[in-house]
Amino acid sequence: MKLALNKTGPRDDPPIGEDGPLYTAHRKVHPQSVCGTFRTIKWRLMVVCLGIYYLLPFVRWRRGLGAPGQAVLLDFPNRRFYFFFIELWPQELYYFTGLLVLAALALFLMNALGGRIWCGYLCPQTAWTDLFYAVERWVEGDRRDRLRAAARPMTVGRAAKRVLKHAVWLMIAWWTGGAWVLYFADAHTLVRDLATFQAPAIAYIWIGILTVTTYLLAGYMREQVCVYMCPWPRIQAALTDEWALNVTYKYDRGEQRCSLKKSFDLRARGEKIGDCIDCNQCVAVCPTGVDIRNGAQLGCIQCGLCIDACDAVMKKIGRKSRLIGYDNDINIRRRMEGKSELFKPVRPRTIVYASLISVVCATMLYGLLSRTLLDVNVLHDRSPMAVRLSDGSIRNGYTVRVLNKLAFDRVIAIDIDGPPQTSVHVVGVDSVTVERPTIVLARDTTTELRLLVTAPADDTSERSMPVTFRVTDIGLGEVAAATDHFVFP
Repeated sequence: MKLALNKTGPRDDPPIGEDGPLYTAHRKVHPQSVCGTFRTIKWRLMVVCLGIYYLLPFVRWRRGLGAPGQAVLLDFPNRRFYFFFIELWPQELYYFTGLLVLAALALFLMNALGGRIWCGYLCPQTAWTDLFYAVERWVEGDRRDRLRAAARPMTVGRAAKRVLKHAVWLMIAWWTGGAWVLYFADAHTLVRDLATFQAPAIAYIWIGILTVTTYLLAGYMREQVCVYMCPWPRIQAALTDEWALNVTYKYDRGEQRCSLKKSFDLRARGEKIGDCIDCNQCVAVCPTGVDIRNGAQLGCIQCGLCIDACDAVMKKIGRKSRLIGYDNDINIRRRMEGKSELFKPVRPRTIVYASLISVVCATMLYGLLSRTLLDVNVLHDRSPMAVRLSDGSIRNGYTVRVLNKLAFDRVIAIDIDGPPQTSVHVVGVDSVTVERPTIVLARDTTTELRLLVTAPADDTSERSMPVTFRVTDIGLGEVAAATDHFVFP
């Protein structure tokens, strides 16, 4: 619903469906460049975030002989995820669940404090769109230059500039797709293979897919992604409250608005005139073409560029800055009533989000610090579950998988706690000792063993008894255990 402003605040116009189309045709947005506090913050965050994304695959990390030397690597063939000193196995995918929960809670907290901070400063769509806009201004000029050029017939010079612009866009999009692929294979090796056309076909396919999507989303669709495709603007409306700080036009200061020349005359006659001079600079710099003076809107990504533009105008005309700023309607009403502003960053909503983030972080950290690097899993044979041998003894078969998560080989001993006088035999593996099976586990791998556990003939009436398999690292003393059952015929 479109909003208009009067002396006291926003008012509702008739629903769009009654006097206009439900869908407005796309209007190309030509945002103007702007300098200021929030533009500087956006530049710095963009450089940091894109720098990390593009360069992180080339950071090396020494893990030992035979282990991959890439600091961050999602190794699908070997089913491992490496993040500096952390190595996650398929059995530890719950850490990824924790990261997703943590990311969601962080979004909720940011929304409760400052609205769509993620959209305005950290969203990949925003970062790459900003970069593409910078290239467009560098090649074709600022807003006025582009608008004048668009109104004139195509010339050779304009065509050359447009080709150059799209060529740079494609190079950025190509390197974006290439950088993503480098997280799934050794970066140095894959770059060499890509350059010599020896890389797997799947690498070229994914680079092509990501190149096209980056080029289209950041070069053409731009604000349409934020307005029509992204679900977050619609979700955040249900998660925010009246205390959240959003980019807000302070209509208590700005209304009634009029041109600068008329404002001098009206002020001289003693009429109350707002600080807004209707220069439309806040609209000209907006990457989504939103007029923030119309109140909260779906297209506003809370980037703060309109704040910089308005502050520059206020400085030129000698009026107080922050006519547009991070604020909320509560403070606007308080100022209109002659009360002081009140901000509440600490309130039940933010306390709950911060507490949940702390709990999730503490749980994941405890899990990482306390996790075992030796693990064992046992699976009992199903058919037959038990066999009576010729001497009357009972034998059960088990498949045992032992995980060695260290980067070096280790010697383990296998012990059994179960029926009295049981013996264990490891099939097909040479044991260091006969009485107590002792074998060597290869580094950073899962070893599958076939174990036969034999108990002497017994007149017990029980059909099954619990049996515990203990795997002990001879050198480090680390122990892992798993429990199953020993079945009698």
